[in-house]
Amino acid sequence: MAVKKDLSINYLGVKCENPFFLSSSPVGSNYEMVAKAYEAGWGGVFYKTIGIFIADECSPRFDITKKEGTPWLGFKNMEQISDKPLDVNLENIFKLKRDYPDKIMVATIMGSCDDEWVKLSKLVTDAGADLIECNFSCPQMTSHSMGSDVGTNPELVEQYSRAVVSATHLPVIAKMTPNLANMEIPALAAIKGGAKGISAINTVKSITNIDFENMSGMPVVNGKSSISGYSGAAVKPIALRFIANLAQHPEIIKNVELSGIGGIETWRDAVEFLLLGARNTQVTTAVMQYGYRIVEDMINGTMHWMDEQGFNSLDDFIGKAIGQIIPAENLDRDYKVIAKINEKKCIGCGRCYVSCFDAAHQAIDWDQKKRKPSVDSEKCVGCHLCLNVCPVADCIVPGDVIFKKGREAHDVVLKKAYE
Repeated sequence: MAVKKDLSINYLGVKCENPFFLSSSPVGSNYEMVAKAYEAGWGGVFYKTIGIFIADECSPRFDITKKEGTPWLGFKNMEQISDKPLDVNLENIFKLKRDYPDKIMVATIMGSCDDEWVKLSKLVTDAGADLIECNFSCPQMTSHSMGSDVGTNPELVEQYSRAVVSATHLPVIAKMTPNLANMEIPALAAIKGGAKGISAINTVKSITNIDFENMSGMPVVNGKSSISGYSGAAVKPIALRFIANLAQHPEIIKNVELSGIGGIETWRDAVEFLLLGARNTQVTTAVMQYGYRIVEDMINGTMHWMDEQGFNSLDDFIGKAIGQIIPAENLDRDYKVIAKINEKKCIGCGRCYVSCFDAAHQAIDWDQKKRKPSVDSEKCVGCHLCLNVCPVADCIVPGDVIFKKGREAHDVVLKKAYE
């Protein structure tokens, strides 16, 4: 029997059939692409950033990072905003809202001065957009008056947010750059300027690979390359960190709603962002690998997980994990959890022994004849490096809880199931 759950959500006053949106990127840059995405089941689209400026792109402009046979760990993108004329993009937005009135269209815009931001805001409003996102965060623009150079300047973020808000009745979203230490500062500036939503994160400035043939970064453009944005599964931990920072700031979470971006490839990835307080998720690199139908996995997987957890709506669990993210100094350090090895599951590969001896605390003994490891509980500090390098599911698991000398015993909550 198929599992059915209500995935609809109110995001910035707009009713969305689900929280799965395309992010502003090459995957949603014309009528045909967005229409296909809508029909595949995406709840909405953040249309590829449009501006007065028309991008003059280089070739090639993409690169990837791999690890041990994985087809795609991270993705480098040297592409800028839309390379189509403004009138073409506005016509696409108009036609998409006309033909798919129940789907959500977020117009992502970027200007280089107040007048451009105001003009773009008015034009996309007239074209029928449901929401407006301000791109303060693209790291590969050729002009320092746009993109992440603006996003790291709180005064400009506030100024341009205010300009856009003044020219539209639509809710305005500020898209943040991760290329700074404290995202809360520009986020608060955007709120002061009138923004009602925060999108995070845009791509991380990067050099993915060095080409030995040309002694250049990748991709190679006439023997040269440049620093530009990194995305994909590799950046998800960074994105989750910034979403948690934003969600834990009382002034931010009280005044805006969050949209999570960065490394979302599966339903589980999306649910992690929702658990940290995002009410909307955005996807690009998963579509580049698997196509628009990846949303079917996200929809079905989320529904099955909700059924297992006893949740009937997204609001039942949005933000549920944020209270368990605490400062490092507040963590319980009274005990250690000794690693436990299941001898029946152990394949005798020795990875736990090598990793513990060469990189941890020499707490695993190795029987050379039997090719079997064993844990020395006196030496084990409970770091669980062995658990993380073991290639067999549930072969190494948390074992006995031992309290440090002089510490009072108390109940301890452990993770028991590892995949």
